[in-house]
Amino acid sequence: MFERRHEKLAPRRVFIRRVAISLALSLCLILVALSLGVAGYHWIAGLNWIDSLLEASMILAGMGPASQLTTSSSKIFASVYALFSGLIFIGIVGVALSPILHRALHKFHIDQKDV
Repeated sequence: MFERRHEKLAPRRVFIRRVAISLALSLCLILVALSLGVAGYHWIAGLNWIDSLLEASMILAGMGPASQLTTSSSKIFASVYALFSGLIFIGIVGVALSPILHRALHKFHIDQKDV
């Protein structure tokens, strides 16, 4: 997907396309993670759809729970979803920033023969 070390820097339009693709992929990952949370809070915790969306959004954004959970199964789901949200956040940031970081590293790379 990206150019190799010995290749020239990709043109700006290619770079912009890569950023757009990585942002679209990041958005898809966010939607999948949010959908899993909404479904889990609705079916496991027994919250209505709007409250499930609020709860999943708050956990996925790292802001913490919005409502009090009463059953053990809903508390277990909430803890698993919170851990999942933390890991998916790291992955989404990696996907979103990869073309930018690659371009910066590729642009400032010094060939071994230049040293």
